[in-house]
Amino acid sequence: MQPVYVTATAQCLPGAAVTNDRMADYIGRLSPEAERFGRLTLRQNGIRSRHYAIRPDGGSDWTVAKLAGAAVRDLIANAEIDPAAIGFLASATTQNDLMVPGLASGVHAESGLPPIELASLQSVCASSMMALKAAALQVAAGEHRAAIAVGAEFSSRYFRPGHYRDTATIKPDGTLPGDSEFLRWTLSDGAAALLIEDRPAAHGLSLRIDWVSLRSFADRFVPCMTGGGARQPDGSLKPWSLHACAADAAAAGAFQLRQDVDALYRMLPVWLGEFMRLVDAGRIDPGAVDWFLCHFSAHSLREEMARLAERAGCMIPDERWFTNIYDKGNVGAAAIFLLLDDLMRSGQLKPGQRILCAVPESGQCIMAYAAMTVVDGDPQ
Repeated sequence: MQPVYVTATAQCLPGAAVTNDRMADYIGRLSPEAERFGRLTLRQNGIRSRHYAIRPDGGSDWTVAKLAGAAVRDLIANAEIDPAAIGFLASATTQNDLMVPGLASGVHAESGLPPIELASLQSVCASSMMALKAAALQVAAGEHRAAIAVGAEFSSRYFRPGHYRDTATIKPDGTLPGDSEFLRWTLSDGAAALLIEDRPAAHGLSLRIDWVSLRSFADRFVPCMTGGGARQPDGSLKPWSLHACAADAAAAGAFQLRQDVDALYRMLPVWLGEFMRLVDAGRIDPGAVDWFLCHFSAHSLREEMARLAERAGCMIPDERWFTNIYDKGNVGAAAIFLLLDDLMRSGQLKPGQRILCAVPESGQCIMAYAAMTVVDGDPQ
């Protein structure tokens, strides 16, 4: 396997930043009580602004594929490589625009790239790391000289009042169960992309991908973040497709996004345990990490993660954490690529510095890490 490098990064955030006092104008108003719950959620997640691909009237000119395509086009425009040399495209998202075909086909159509090999990765936040590893391995194995990994989300379209009214989940006071309401005030939209090559960029800094590790713990957990199923009295999920018709599935709330926050916190020790496993294996040295890019969905979750790490004696110092969640929100599968793009543009990187990326996924418990080293340009 040959070394591979992130040589360019890009992002697409639709529209102007939306501050907390304007959120309800975009995702819609269910009731004053629901907005009170929203303010409580915002205090917990610490997010001050985010971007939405939806307009206040509920319409949109965007799709997930268009968001990802815009990020890919910007990536290509600012890269040093001939687009014809890019042979592989891996896409990541939580929910595609269509059930069929895969997202990567839609992104390819929007990208302006010629015929190319594709992979569509669908999970939740960790799908970005799946796409990153797929793209990196393609280049490392010599299958392609260059590859693109792109993550994109369009969550706001599921948060409009019409997705909740006249369903079994909405309460008389216009509020939703906590597992639905939490995500309405936490998730946002956007896309980001990475170009991966078999050599560093000729000018400026690149990131050598040292390794990517991803492990599922679905053998220990039931689904935590869900969409497309309605919870049954016995706790199981009934897929929307097994309801009598799509209307019955919608009335049961099957198309709503939900996250069991209590289950999420039960995953924290497992995520930290995976970190400790990599430390014991010699892959992570906490003291040698210069930049820690950890995707977390809320400030309160970050604080709990830090508390557990402190107790375990493996805390990476606060000053080495790099985050953008407070100003760009939780953009799911695009989040870690947005972090890398912002860090690359920050002017703070120096050759030799080590970056550790961490992406915990609550879908059914996945933990992914990636290690990178900053390298200078290669004039060859």
